[in-house]
Amino acid sequence: MQLVKLLDGIAVKDFRGNSEIEIRGLAYDSRSVKPGYLFVALKGQAEDGHDFIKDALKNGAVALVLEQSRWTDTKAAIVQVSNSREVLSMLAVNFYNRPFNGMTLIGITGTNGKTTSSYVLESILSAAGVVPGVIGTINYRFSGQTLEAPVTTPESLDLMSILRKMADGGVTDVVMEVSSHALHLGRVRGCPFHVGVFTNISRDHLDYHNSMEAYFEAKSLLFRGLGEKGDHHLTWAVINADDPKAEELIRLTEANVVTYGLKKDRDVRAEGVQLTRNGMTARLVTTEGKINIHSSLIGDFNIYNILAASAAALCLGIDLKVVASGIARLKGVPGRLELVKNRQSLAIVVDYAHTPDALLKAISSVKSLTKGRLITVFGCGGDRDKGKRREMGRVAGEHSDLAFVTSDNPRTEDPAAIAAQIEEGVHESGLKKIEGTSDEDLTGPGYIIELDRGKAIRSAIELAHKSDLVLIAGKGHENYQVIGKEKRHFDDREVASEAVR
Repeated sequence: MQLVKLLDGIAVKDFRGNSEIEIRGLAYDSRSVKPGYLFVALKGQAEDGHDFIKDALKNGAVALVLEQSRWTDTKAAIVQVSNSREVLSMLAVNFYNRPFNGMTLIGITGTNGKTTSSYVLESILSAAGVVPGVIGTINYRFSGQTLEAPVTTPESLDLMSILRKMADGGVTDVVMEVSSHALHLGRVRGCPFHVGVFTNISRDHLDYHNSMEAYFEAKSLLFRGLGEKGDHHLTWAVINADDPKAEELIRLTEANVVTYGLKKDRDVRAEGVQLTRNGMTARLVTTEGKINIHSSLIGDFNIYNILAASAAALCLGIDLKVVASGIARLKGVPGRLELVKNRQSLAIVVDYAHTPDALLKAISSVKSLTKGRLITVFGCGGDRDKGKRREMGRVAGEHSDLAFVTSDNPRTEDPAAIAAQIEEGVHESGLKKIEGTSDEDLTGPGYIIELDRGKAIRSAIELAHKSDLVLIAGKGHENYQVIGKEKRHFDDREVASEAVR
């Protein structure tokens, strides 16, 4: 595409060079630049793309998009703009020829429940006979293809590339988990969402957003943007009305609002919810009618994820019977209250819960299904929000019979220091520390510090009786552990299954 066409609709502060030059590709990482590429210099938290301009030029960049016009002596075209990150999204839309045209975009945001809600909605869409694509935490998938997901919501350039592949692959409806980072950084700028879904909000990512107010502000951008081109009557905001922030969010959007929850005045709600270790049944009540539903998902909070997906499906005009069929088709979600099959049929559950609210919900859900003790194995990630560590320790301590405090992804932090911060909360809960694992040591409730995650999981399973349940929280579907700057293979499900003798 010619540079002049690529810049269509973009406000340029200064331009130098040949506007007719052919651009073969775009890159925001200098290592990805190839001959004929345009390089966009982004300012990040840790690094500034302007510092890598020499590398981009060396690799063959023929055009540069900069906020600071430094390189006037190069033969490459120079485009100076006010905000290169915002411009990157517009360039990506132009370069990939507006890939979302002809597809319906559904964005799901919230602290917890995004992934499960996306899986339920994907199943409903498949039951409706359309071709869904999903962009989310576990992977990016469409038409039998699966791509690795390095982040929940890709950078705008990567996102448009994926959407183009989906469009070319016949995808009709795209379900996208939209993270607060993505919204704040403008990664989904220009995406015309038809439906926005809000699951809930609780403490997370405060290392990035600094406050709950800023975190909510970022989440709200999805709903502020619905119908921003004047088509408010064609867009829908699906909101969990049982969440304390629901009313504020409703006031911020001009889209049509559909509420869901368990109270009687919600547009979509559930009655008579029955929970077992094999799933749940309920009566789905909507403005379109009522229908009995069955799901293989366990855990009481999953009814909210089912309601979120159902409400979004109804906004898309999907029949209620098809909604029920889609819910029943889904057998499970990787790493989300996932039962680990094992030779002894011990109750072992792996979950992604890595926030205080998510951990509380996971514990509450499995505790209601536990006849004996609840044994919880958990930790907190390094180089992330330190404030939630104490809270997670307190939650685990208050609601577990036996807790193992271990490592999650410690990254560049000292695992012992992370565990010590978690331990403050466990201690506040009143749970006593256990130094050994003999029968004499384990006469009552308590907690154990074991920094080796593999050892912690194996010890928890060795101590479990048939009537107990072991909850392994924090990493869910992840098949790696980050220690220092090294990424090692580690899968909670594999370790747990192998630990059963």
